[in-house]
Amino acid sequence: IKIKIMPDSPNVNLEEIKTQARKIIEKGEGKNISFTEEPIAFGLKAIIAFFRLNESKELESTENNLKKIKNVGSAEVIDMRREFG
Repeated sequence: IKIKIMPDSPNVNLEEIKTQARKIIEKGEGKNISFTEEPIAFGLKAIIAFFRLNESKELESTENNLKKIKNVGSAEVIDMRREFG
């Protein structure tokens, strides 16, 4: 799963958002969580969260809870792939 988390300002602490996002993803049973930052414009950076999630688990509540993090403007799934092997 790949989710883009957009802060509502370039002046927010991205590390705090990542910490909260990690807790939410772990609560939703996400595994192997990692983050990258993607420059958007004018100093604004999006956080891209990568994690694995069993297909039987529900993703919508995790996505909705990420949107509720303080200083987050939006969160949306941008890629989802099935794991083989």
